[in-house]
Amino acid sequence: MKKITRFVLATVILFGATALPLESKAAGSVQFKDVPSSHWAKSAIDAAVQKGYFKGYSDGTFRPNATITRAEFAALLSRLSKNEVKENQGEFQDVKGHWAESSIKQAVGMGFISTKDYSSEFQPGKALTRREMAKWMASGLSANDADYKKALADTSTESTLVPVAEFYKGGLSKTDYPYVSVALGTGLMAGYPDGTFGPSKTTTRAETAVILSRLDSVQVKKADSFKDLNEMREVGLTGTNLTSATPFVYAKLYNSSELASFDRVINKEFNLKNGLGTMKVHRMIIADATSSKTVRNLYGKIFIDEEYNRPIDSDRYEVFVEATVIPSGDNLKNLAFYNSTGSRLTSGNNFESGTIKKYGIINLPHTEYVTSGFFTKGVERRFWMNSSINRSWVESITENGGRFSAGKEATSFYIPK
Repeated sequence: MKKITRFVLATVILFGATALPLESKAAGSVQFKDVPSSHWAKSAIDAAVQKGYFKGYSDGTFRPNATITRAEFAALLSRLSKNEVKENQGEFQDVKGHWAESSIKQAVGMGFISTKDYSSEFQPGKALTRREMAKWMASGLSANDADYKKALADTSTESTLVPVAEFYKGGLSKTDYPYVSVALGTGLMAGYPDGTFGPSKTTTRAETAVILSRLDSVQVKKADSFKDLNEMREVGLTGTNLTSATPFVYAKLYNSSELASFDRVINKEFNLKNGLGTMKVHRMIIADATSSKTVRNLYGKIFIDEEYNRPIDSDRYEVFVEATVIPSGDNLKNLAFYNSTGSRLTSGNNFESGTIKKYGIINLPHTEYVTSGFFTKGVERRFWMNSSINRSWVESITENGGRFSAGKEATSFYIPK
């Protein structure tokens, strides 16, 4: 009798005191009153119910807008995941006797949840944040596949660029970078239309059903099968997405088998011509776009939208370079800067787009730099500028340049014949 009472009590705690989960009807045969055929997540909800991850309520509802708690998501992951369960991975004191105690323990053993993140207090009834959701899923993937673990390491570096508004505007900590990168790069999660990721926001049952359907697919795929994640990993490791976003390869150094890769020049200080100051290049991002409406890679979308003001040539890739300049005087004018490095990639143009404000990007101004005060003697100024490269460069590199130097170091690249 005690066991039956405990089961009923646990069910009420999980699904609410006014309605019990549907048990009598076959999974997948339920039509929920609050999930019409026009609902944006209907197919994902139906699939999640059919597979047994989710249940509806005895009043015929699914409650798609209800918020997912930590305990509920742990239970969902434990049902969906194919991960091996490892014993003695820690436990939480405040889930003893909780309806999801065994599921939480299983999710911990599968590698989704680390007890170190929560000390002894898991607070199972607390609403799950998107930051936590990204971390749990990415951690679970890495626990089952060493390449996902490597992907987390690749996107936790100084060069990592997470294509969400919080990266520059604040709201995303450096410890979040790898987990959000894997979530975005695999398509498990996406940002909002305003460019934000919303790490502190919660997630609804409908949204969770969609994310679970993606995880079900992602967990059986290799990390290197995701183009967006490959680009993010290359940026984290080398400061550019050149070889993952384009057919370009790096040239070999003279009389050497070593490649002249981009990481040879990032963050290396070099002098501008005529004693105008110094520069460091931090990142070079390739946007695969044939028009302002056709941007084909994740990074391209943080620089180009329909308000983009530069002409886009379908025969060229748009290139965005992030650099820091420290002027030696107050005379660093537009034309002087443009001619100050000897490379069109490191002396780029201003660009404007709706994404600048959305993502918090600092870019070169249209006005004369001296007049605007953009460059000030002795003051570091970090910014993005625009250039482009030919989509069909061959090994005989032209003056359009697939090469630039940073002091004694240089990078060069080409498309093999």
